[in-house]
Amino acid sequence: MSIRNLQSLFQPKSVAVIGASEKPHSVGATVLRNLIEARFQGEIFPVNPKYDRLEGYEVYRDAAHLPTVPDLAVICTPPDTIPAIIRQLGERGTKAAVVLTAGLGNVRDPHGVTIKQAMLDAARPHLLRILGPNCVGLLVPDIGLNASFAHTGALPGKITFVSQSGALVTGVLDWAKTRGIGFSKFISLGDSADIDFGDLLDYLASDVDTHSILLYIEDVREARKFMSAARAAARSKPVIVVKSGRVAEGAKAASSHTGALAGSDDVYDAAIRRAGMLRVLGTEDLFDAVETLARAKPLFGERLTIVTNGGGPGVLATDALIAEGGKLAELSADTMHKLNEILPPTWSHGNPVDIIGDATGERYRQAMEVLLKDPKSDAILFIHAPTAIVPSADIAKTVAPLAKDAARNIISCWLGGDSVAQARRLFSESGIPTFDTPEEAVGGFMQMVQYRRNQDLLMQVPPSACAAAPAGPAFVPDREAARAVVRRALELNRPELSEPDAKRILAAYGIPVVRTEIADRVEAAVMLAQQIGFPVALKVLSPEVSHKTEVGGVVLDLESPEAVRSAAIAMQKRLHEIRPDATLHGFSVQSMERRPRAHELIVGVSTDPVFGPVILFGQGGISVEVTADHALALPPLNMVLARDVISRTRISKLLAGYRNRPPADIDGICRTLINLSTMIADIPEIIELDINPLLTDENGVIALDARMRVTPAEVEGAARFAIRPYPDALEETVSWQGSDLLIRPIKPEDAPQHLAFFNALDPEDVRYRIFTRLRELQPSQLARLTQIDYDREMAFIAIRQREDGTSETVGVARAISDPDNITAEFAVIVRSDVKGQGLGRILMQKLIGYCRSRGTQELVGEALPNNKRVLNMSTALGFQLSRAPHDETMLMRLRLQ
Repeated sequence: MSIRNLQSLFQPKSVAVIGASEKPHSVGATVLRNLIEARFQGEIFPVNPKYDRLEGYEVYRDAAHLPTVPDLAVICTPPDTIPAIIRQLGERGTKAAVVLTAGLGNVRDPHGVTIKQAMLDAARPHLLRILGPNCVGLLVPDIGLNASFAHTGALPGKITFVSQSGALVTGVLDWAKTRGIGFSKFISLGDSADIDFGDLLDYLASDVDTHSILLYIEDVREARKFMSAARAAARSKPVIVVKSGRVAEGAKAASSHTGALAGSDDVYDAAIRRAGMLRVLGTEDLFDAVETLARAKPLFGERLTIVTNGGGPGVLATDALIAEGGKLAELSADTMHKLNEILPPTWSHGNPVDIIGDATGERYRQAMEVLLKDPKSDAILFIHAPTAIVPSADIAKTVAPLAKDAARNIISCWLGGDSVAQARRLFSESGIPTFDTPEEAVGGFMQMVQYRRNQDLLMQVPPSACAAAPAGPAFVPDREAARAVVRRALELNRPELSEPDAKRILAAYGIPVVRTEIADRVEAAVMLAQQIGFPVALKVLSPEVSHKTEVGGVVLDLESPEAVRSAAIAMQKRLHEIRPDATLHGFSVQSMERRPRAHELIVGVSTDPVFGPVILFGQGGISVEVTADHALALPPLNMVLARDVISRTRISKLLAGYRNRPPADIDGICRTLINLSTMIADIPEIIELDINPLLTDENGVIALDARMRVTPAEVEGAARFAIRPYPDALEETVSWQGSDLLIRPIKPEDAPQHLAFFNALDPEDVRYRIFTRLRELQPSQLARLTQIDYDREMAFIAIRQREDGTSETVGVARAISDPDNITAEFAVIVRSDVKGQGLGRILMQKLIGYCRSRGTQELVGEALPNNKRVLNMSTALGFQLSRAPHDETMLMRLRLQ
């Protein structure tokens, strides 16, 4: 739904417990006791017609008899009572409820409607928000709110934990409490009938009490809402995920290799990565990641330097780093020279930097000062094993100030128990991530690395049209030719396209294909082979046969008409023997592509029931399911995202070249992936696609075999994507003050230009815009302004060309809609030196037209009363002005629909 009224859930001033009880071990008794023992700071209203008093509190018959309207209601009554309770609460004005009761989806009322749906229907007119049903409840320790039936409370902290599993909620509460880990909020989602992950991520993204968000996910239902909210939250704070159900389940109805390989867990992994979140494998990793990421400084590279007082721990750390795909820094010549000057002659003379077992705190400090200046190192792992020569605490006291103030990340490992406890505490108190073993420390560093990679992916905003190659003009696909092939297949009720038809579509989208012709009988195959030229490959055509090799349906290197004739007759015979149910539609004849040094790849598309289209890349050939070397990505793609999906496969190392084998055409592979992304945005009828093998070498790529499945489309274009592409169709050139001005949506790469735009603003103009004085934009603020989600937020910038050929931003208009798309809040500002020249009006007209086209009902904004330019412009554009009831600002409101 949205974040509406969630403040009543998380910041209630009064709570009603509907179904409060004195019955031992009952949910009603436990919730009431938990609220009291947590010392809730607001009013508590027990509700149950069976009692007059409970735990010293007056008990009320029902919600109608409550003395005041409760902000929050916690409901623990039987399923059939809940819709009426929700309706009564909504009529009283309550805005949030936690429904603990289970089984609402299995019980129906006399009209056949499930109790769950009846509950939602009762809540909707009143915008009453519901957490649950079938949940453990909610804890907000800072205000003493324990609206749950958990067996223990939570310590206060800065982490929010959100879980779909009730059992995990109670287990993690117990686990965290014994380790002194606190929470700002602890939320059990239950069945997510109303409030879901998307709603909570939207709320928590701007929650000042939450510094990190932890999610336990079993499933996601609304992919675009989830991705939109997750990407917004991940831009402002670490979001760390445990996803259950890691065993891949191939799509059961899939007929292609891609469909079989694209298991649901792989798709979730791709979504989590693309949203800029970090996935970990278990609960302990979840909190380790919080410890690491919450204290991490910006990581600008992935090269790790290890400094230790013992060779063994250094080797263990190196082994762990390489095993996890990390990079060991190569020390520069200058660094080696300086270390030789300060370290004993017996030091390791390399990385790991073993400074010998008798190392003092001063030796550690000097070595780390040198290493922190090494341009080839991005982070340092400090390892110390206790010795009888120098107390560990003395070393910690010497090194901690340096590590705390360092610009680069330093993570530490103090080996041992009681002898290093004080040292470990000193480092931890200085904000340095601290681990017990070298392997755990390396794991923490690799979490930083993966998080950085995912944040880089979050920055990528691919266009909706086919991206240009790194060099040369953009490719324009022959969309109409491709659509004609699809239309014909649907008219003939042939969802499985023939190989030549599939290749025609690929060719229309710039993907090189080998020449392929169809023969309906043996002699026609012989004739086509002679026309194409020998040698040729012959393949069986049968809609019932997904993988031709399983029926001996592929024969290569046929050198003569007689060889083609014999192969076709034998192939026909094998098909009838092995698959008597299969229909022979003929044969495909194609020229043989001789590339002895080429790699066999697979690229494809599958449609996930939750996240929509996904793109697969990996090692190809007939054994793709066995080698299982593949990676998935959510479209849309650009060159950066395409390279990322390639890099996550084992075959990527072979594609980079080795010995006398030159590197493959990686750019060509990337263009193929991008063109597939564009194809499925343009042609939503395509639900499954394989190119296997896609041959690649230094000379480019070529598709040898292709399969494609189509079905009538339910939605248009990229609407089925979980991530909305950059809307390049909204770009527009207008005439302004005698020159052309480009009006377009903002992009992440506009950040430097946008910073220059901000710096050119008069301080008074900034105050008019945000009602306070702001001297500079922080990096996080700049990222928030330029890295937008085009699904719910839009910012149009006006770009003018300078005389020297560079461009500059001269104005911006922005609108952010609520997730329901009812109301969008707008703001507009132009550079101070071009005010009064009509630019603000141009930007606002663009913004109004956009919001109206996407169905937004109302555009609203605020301005200071003396900001006459904006107020006059708004009036001229049809906005209604009024004074804000509890503020000195003016409200501007425009009905759009």
